[in-house]
Amino acid sequence: MLLDPLELRQFQNHSSQMAALDFMVSIASNTFVPTYDGNMAKVVEGHRRYLGFKRTIQLDRRKLVELLDLLHNGTLLWNQFAEAVRVSHEKHMGQPTHRTVIPDKPKEEDNFYANPQECLCEGTKCDDLLGLTNSTSVRGPLQT
Repeated sequence: MLLDPLELRQFQNHSSQMAALDFMVSIASNTFVPTYDGNMAKVVEGHRRYLGFKRTIQLDRRKLVELLDLLHNGTLLWNQFAEAVRVSHEKHMGQPTHRTVIPDKPKEEDNFYANPQECLCEGTKCDDLLGLTNSTSVRGPLQT
């Protein structure tokens, strides 16, 4: 939609070039909403944080499906749906956060590329940037 089909033609059949173009547009956009939580989305999210915490909305897919069902069956009106979506995503906008560390479960930790906290806090006191109530979070093993 951003390029004329003739301008885009030079990138067709070149998946790496298309991915690079997608990355550049995603970085430069006012708002980024990834539809898939893959590596590309994580790198874009982290780069946008590095550029000054540009708005990056991480969808709460379960909540969104729940709200869409309520809208579809008539329980919610459009304006109620829109407000509920906005409220449910207020804290999912790419704000500064400390990365969660889970000892012995690195795959469950926050991804460094999505939240390069060490790079963001270099030369500044992280608690000033992230807020005192948002200190480094370390979770131990699950209690059963």
